[in-house]
Amino acid sequence: MCETKSFYLWLLQVIGLLGILALCLWLAMRPKSPNYTIVNFSIPGANTSNESDHGSIQYELDIENPNQDSGIYYDDIFLMFYHGEDKVGSKTIPSFYQGKDKTRQVIDQVDVETRFWTVLRKAIMNATAELRVDLSTKIRYNTWGIKSKQHGINREGKIPIGKDGKISNKKKKVKLRHASKKWKQRSTRFLLST
Repeated sequence: MCETKSFYLWLLQVIGLLGILALCLWLAMRPKSPNYTIVNFSIPGANTSNESDHGSIQYELDIENPNQDSGIYYDDIFLMFYHGEDKVGSKTIPSFYQGKDKTRQVIDQVDVETRFWTVLRKAIMNATAELRVDLSTKIRYNTWGIKSKQHGINREGKIPIGKDGKISNKKKKVKLRHASKKWKQRSTRFLLST
């Protein structure tokens, strides 16, 4: 009887140790979300006396995969720029695969909607302009050749713009953070409609 108790105790210890080991492996191998940072941003011609009826936003977006064990498959990435509640422009970055521990730079421009250009230009000249950039996409992780289910990504950031049409904060970079609940609901509807 004493031998069976010690066998069951030993078996319970082995199962407990295996459970702790499985938990540690799961925590170590769980992929991290990608990081999105606007590293360069400008609105050329916003502070000149030449009153044009249209403008553009030039940006550089860094997309970082911090995972050393997982690549990432991206669906199309939707970028939307807002001034207040007005969507002044949008851009779609085509789907792509990003390798392990890699950073992808996207350098592009967005044409500003003509009807909002004058208001945005005046706000820049008064040094009161702030744009909100919203990013939404769906991703799949590829860990050891196994693709995960799709994960929705919604990020947002506020870009303060100086009179020169560039980012006015000291760091000159804007990291996109988790989106608010209001934005998540709106972007989910947007993704479902596309």
